[in-house]
Amino acid sequence: MVHTKRAGNGAVERIQELILAEALVPGDPMPTETALCERLEISRSSVREAMRTLASLDIVEVRHGHGTFVGQLSLAPLVNGLLFRARLDDDNDLRALREVVELRIAIDLSVADQLVDIYRDTVNPELETLVGEMRSLARTGQPFPEADAAFHGALFSKLPNNLLRQLAQAFWEIHTTAVPLLDIPASEDILDTVNAHQAMLTALEAGDAEAYREAVHEHYRPLGRTLDAAGRAAASVSAR
Repeated sequence: MVHTKRAGNGAVERIQELILAEALVPGDPMPTETALCERLEISRSSVREAMRTLASLDIVEVRHGHGTFVGQLSLAPLVNGLLFRARLDDDNDLRALREVVELRIAIDLSVADQLVDIYRDTVNPELETLVGEMRSLARTGQPFPEADAAFHGALFSKLPNNLLRQLAQAFWEIHTTAVPLLDIPASEDILDTVNAHQAMLTALEAGDAEAYREAVHEHYRPLGRTLDAAGRAAASVSAR
């Protein structure tokens, strides 16, 4: 059993090395299973096991009826793992979700100066429109995840660090998906969150990094109050 596992791990590494050696990029077709067996001198079962592992990491993508391709190398495995961790929170204190939100705040604050340099003295009708959509939905008691995602995505789109943009999106997705899965009620003061989005944008266009940082904290305060209330309710149920 140990030997089989080592062989599987070796196949994963050798296929990754092949992708690098061939300078393959996302979307490129992978060699066939037979070709991999011959070129890497490993068994068919090892290739299949390795491909399953690589597919779970989004390093390869299996398209049934079409073949196997180099994957998009996204952060989907991170999102799925942390989302499961949030749902598996044994202490019922929403710790895992709180940590994800803390990371979102840290990322938003860390790029304050960069964003100010980018948006100072600009006008951004696309972002203004998204804030308007959020406000209209919030006034009728409806959630606005699509507009929220579009706002944060557009706001960060001009940052040069692609990995940072991906991480910000990944943590947004985890927290937004986890809230309904964990039966956490929507914030009653959700309009405060909408106002904070507007304040973030206004501060950036004015070149005011400190006002932006304060708006970031205001953005997350309604969620923080909601998580606190949900955590207390879960603890009360567990204590019975």
